[in-house]
Amino acid sequence: MYIADKYWNHYIGDTDDSFTLTAYLADKHKEEISLEEIFSDIGLDKLNGDFRQHEEPLTVVLKNEESDYEEPYVEFYYAIDLIMDLAALLLECKVNGSVNLCELSGEDLETPTPDVRIIATSEEHELINKILMDFVSAPLSYDLSEMCQEEEMQETAEVCEKLRKELFG
Repeated sequence: MYIADKYWNHYIGDTDDSFTLTAYLADKHKEEISLEEIFSDIGLDKLNGDFRQHEEPLTVVLKNEESDYEEPYVEFYYAIDLIMDLAALLLECKVNGSVNLCELSGEDLETPTPDVRIIATSEEHELINKILMDFVSAPLSYDLSEMCQEEEMQETAEVCEKLRKELFG
């Protein structure tokens, strides 16, 4: 897996939000998921392009259409974590066509899941690029900085910039 060695678990993909994201994607039981659907389900679309600070965790109800099972709300705490993780997943899809969620999670998911392809429009790619550029230029203005030391935020921004350049040129 391309991103596993370069990005995943190197400041990207190694947070609680990352584990929740992979579980959410696996629970969709789809081989193709649009970025629009992910943004809508998680509530990223309601942030109006401001991913720096938000008061409440983003929540989603996980549904299993095969059994009508609903898991209680799942919370995501830092929107920028999700954006970085999604950018890495988009890069994996760009390089290999899809993402193997079982490999990313580092543990067995509850049910076998197909590889997932995340698709995005050119406008969505532009939005992700813009958000990553903003994070790289001002990482300490993001709420994630409340949990990390300044040096760690700067290192995260450096990794994020490498990812952004590779994904968007």
